[in-house]
Amino acid sequence: MELDLAFDASATGAAELADPEAGPALWQQQLERWLDLLQPELPAALQAPAYSLGLSLVTDAAIAALNQDWRALSGPTDVLAFAAQDPDLDGLPAQPAGPDGAAAALELGDIVISLDTAERQAPEHGHSLERELLFLASHGLLHLLGWDHPDDEALAAMLARQEALLSACGPQPGVVARVAGRPFQS
Repeated sequence: MELDLAFDASATGAAELADPEAGPALWQQQLERWLDLLQPELPAALQAPAYSLGLSLVTDAAIAALNQDWRALSGPTDVLAFAAQDPDLDGLPAQPAGPDGAAAALELGDIVISLDTAERQAPEHGHSLERELLFLASHGLLHLLGWDHPDDEALAAMLARQEALLSACGPQPGVVARVAGRPFQS
């Protein structure tokens, strides 16, 4: 499985994942592992050999503007997901072939995370900024893949799936393995 990741860190912070230079490779590896793990449970229309998605780390002001524009809600939020596919559709259009004749990557959409909010939430939840960013990204990815939480039961199931992703695909050697000189804390 391949991933074409468009990464933007317009907000930068102390976390390796928020580093404009180191972040793209770290996110690439993490998201590919999650997609590999999730692939067997995806609807047929969302199973693909290659995916494309965007991940942006932004400020509270930037995510507040998106939250207002797209959800008519005031103020910042921690994560927004803009899905390009609707898994409820009977069938998605066939993926066009790329220049080499192989199927082009299936566009999943965009995940936008407020680094400011993640920095505030991490200590409130008793874990590192890296873990908070991974938790929020896993939430956004599940939304791109059709998960939703319209009620408490669905939210509990989604949060449990996020925890399972983080546990099954925790940091690998050299991938978000250290935070400020200390081992990764989850």
